[in-house]
Amino acid sequence: MALSREDYPLSVKRRELIRTYTGKSFDDINLKSVNDGSISQGDLRISGNVLMYQAEIAEACERPQLAENLRRAAELTVVPDNKILEIYNALRPHRSTKQELLDIADELEKKYNAKRCAALVRKAADTYERRGVLKR
Repeated sequence: MALSREDYPLSVKRRELIRTYTGKSFDDINLKSVNDGSISQGDLRISGNVLMYQAEIAEACERPQLAENLRRAAELTVVPDNKILEIYNALRPHRSTKQELLDIADELEKKYNAKRCAALVRKAADTYERRGVLKR
């Protein structure tokens, strides 16, 4: 599907494309559904597809870095929250060895098919090594 800048914002122009992580439509998310208990916290999570649609729009608006960030975010929608926090902490300076970061990258790529995120962690490992901010 080719989206363009005219499709922004999706919630107004292409709301039929918006589905939550659990498959609820944009119109399913409303105060009545919250009050009657038919919407759970998990239903409020964004799906990888919606983030990829947003990336297409960003690309069409000549915002390639934003598009890449959205694509990485889309990959992370399948990674458990506790794993994301673990990775975040591991990426802080002096928290991980190069091998630990490379192991995280391998896990992201092999277990979660998060190739863009894995590439970013590998780049961080090389940069941290060059800057001397790896754990000793």
